[in-house]
Amino acid sequence: MCNGLIGKKIGMTAVYDAEGRRIPVTVIQLGPCVVTQVKTDALDGYNALQLGFGTRHKSRLNKPMAGHLKKSGQGPFEVLKEFPSTAASDYQVGQTVPLDIFKVGEKVDVTGTIKGRGYQGVIKRHGFSGGKKTHGSRSHRVPGSIGCSAWPAKVIKGKKLPGQYGNTRKTVSNLEIIDIRPQENLVMVKGAVPGFASSLLTVRKSRGNR
Repeated sequence: MCNGLIGKKIGMTAVYDAEGRRIPVTVIQLGPCVVTQVKTDALDGYNALQLGFGTRHKSRLNKPMAGHLKKSGQGPFEVLKEFPSTAASDYQVGQTVPLDIFKVGEKVDVTGTIKGRGYQGVIKRHGFSGGKKTHGSRSHRVPGSIGCSAWPAKVIKGKKLPGQYGNTRKTVSNLEIIDIRPQENLVMVKGAVPGFASSLLTVRKSRGNR
């Protein structure tokens, strides 16, 4: 069985359980994902499935990639990703992996690219409280002293300083699946996930469920 799928973030909303409690959820369009390559232990040294998701114009593909995707009879795809599979030989190239690999109540790990916020200071980037706002203060949003004393007389690596914030890959673990709608390829997970609306996501079974 394949342990993950590729999807796209639709947005956030809320649903109510049987007891009337409001649950914030993120709606993810998960699939359809097509098998573009099957890797087996005998040929490749490990078992995995390469999946394709989304669409792109044919002019954006080079000839080697176009020949690779031609085997599946579908595409061209927006993104290709590889997922480990305990039974890769059970799948065939061109087959669509269904949503039934996930179940309601199961925990998943969601990976995406968080929003890029450009060059930011320490207050927004690291949550510093800032300096005094009284008259005469000149340290409202500055990081303050960062150096050491006579020893080691240098700035330690990893110090929290201003810099690029966002536009990095992040994974949120152990999110519960609240609802699955296979007819629409939609999955609702409890809580927030990285990325903006329409950004690509990778949803995998949590390590405890693999």
